[in-house]
Amino acid sequence: MNIDWQPLREELALWRRSGLELPFWWRDDDAIEPTPELDELTALAGETGVPVHLAVIPRDATQTLASQVKATQMLIPVVHGWAHENHAPPSLKKAEFGATREMAECVSDIAQALEKAKSLFGDRLALMFVPPWNRIDLALMTPLAEAGFSAISSFQSRREPDTAPGLAQINTHLDPIFWRGTRGLVEPAQLVALAVALLKDRRRAITDNSEPFGYLTHHLVHDADIWEFSRQFLQEMSEGPIRLYRHDRKEEA
Repeated sequence: MNIDWQPLREELALWRRSGLELPFWWRDDDAIEPTPELDELTALAGETGVPVHLAVIPRDATQTLASQVKATQMLIPVVHGWAHENHAPPSLKKAEFGATREMAECVSDIAQALEKAKSLFGDRLALMFVPPWNRIDLALMTPLAEAGFSAISSFQSRREPDTAPGLAQINTHLDPIFWRGTRGLVEPAQLVALAVALLKDRRRAITDNSEPFGYLTHHLVHDADIWEFSRQFLQEMSEGPIRLYRHDRKEEA
């Protein structure tokens, strides 16, 4: 795949000349069990040196998945809802923890999700909650913090560093999949242009550069083009003035 990375390289060069550093991370969603796709994800993380925050669906996650995760430092397990089931009415966008659902049910699912994830991953679990479809009722922020989570992750630049006391917002910002169309790779030039635009806003202090810049993937639905774009993109970013973010470490975000 021939991708013109020059616009991104030029933007990262401006970061270097300005003495700026970009906090950067990678999140991948919907893990349940070991698969060839998960093996490829793990290999790509090792090749590029960028660890993956693996969003695991607790209800259906297996002990064999936990064993595979524990065997490498390149996979960082985080909690991806409870069952990844839609509870929104047909008139609304899909959500497992949306505002139309009973609060008590949501809180119960959050608690059992954390309990199951801890039983699988122990102290390897990073206390980050990733709501399915990146949607969640804001009224659940305090219950998440009270349950023991220290971060929530959705999509697009955050408005505030924290959504509740003790609950940081660590979002993702670039998704290579054309979900509303082919479900293949978004046009690479469009992705490069979007990445550059997002970095420019950070460099100019229009958006918050203390929030780690997140790359979002879904290993189970990748085709060859998505894998190859991801490989090249992660390599390009790794050569820039970045600081890798891992939520399982005590770092400012």
